[in-house]
Amino acid sequence: MSTENALLTILVEKIKNDTLVLPTLPAIALKVRRAADDPDINLNAMGEIISQDPSLSARIIKISNSAYLGRTIKVTSVQQAVTRIGLSQIKNISTALAMEQLFVSKNELVKGYISKIWGYTIDTLSYAVAALQLYSKTKQRHVSMDSMTLAALVHNIGVLPILTEAERHEEVFANPTFLNAAILKLSGRIGAKIMRQWDFDEQFVIVAEKWRDMAYQPEEVAFIDFVRFGAAMAGIFDSKKDQVMQICLDKGIIENLEVLDSEDFMEARESAKAAFS
Repeated sequence: MSTENALLTILVEKIKNDTLVLPTLPAIALKVRRAADDPDINLNAMGEIISQDPSLSARIIKISNSAYLGRTIKVTSVQQAVTRIGLSQIKNISTALAMEQLFVSKNELVKGYISKIWGYTIDTLSYAVAALQLYSKTKQRHVSMDSMTLAALVHNIGVLPILTEAERHEEVFANPTFLNAAILKLSGRIGAKIMRQWDFDEQFVIVAEKWRDMAYQPEEVAFIDFVRFGAAMAGIFDSKKDQVMQICLDKGIIENLEVLDSEDFMEARESAKAAFS
């Protein structure tokens, strides 16, 4: 059996038998999400929860001061940052900021691959955010920025269990074609399983499962449209770029291709990238 077939067979069997090890949501993100779902939670209590994690605390302050939120007056404490972001957005923003914790590995081969994937993910996010910001200036916003941001950061989450399994078969890294074949065939299916295990809304399940599948086309503008746009602009979805751009034009997500070279678009992209890098 070829290396490619061996890896695919192992992954398919583990998915079928429900024995594939899926990543768990970072503990602090889980705490924040549970607290945000409590109808009695208040800003002070949420700030205390976030303060338990120094890394998340620092990143929450950073993003609350960033152009991503359109702010110029600096905040210096977690409580101020949580107040600025608001309870309605803190759940998704905190989860998004914690996502980087999952894109790590002690295996040097896998570490390099994951680092590259995370870089592409941030690029996808930055382009998607820029498109949504321009779209929201001309259209009534029904796609929230915090939810779309999280969708962009988890859209490729299904790759992680594949890389974990590949650690046991290091020969696949000698020929990335083997690994890429497994990712193309199975990452969407695995990503959907992860989203459901994390109890995320169906909109996130759809993004993780269907973003590569251009046969799936929602009638209304949705998260997946912005994620596909971001991925195409980042070069991940390059073979489908023309198709993605035409759909974005047809749906009015972008007014024309010239806007992609505009100062507003470039500034929005850079501010989003800086906030989450």
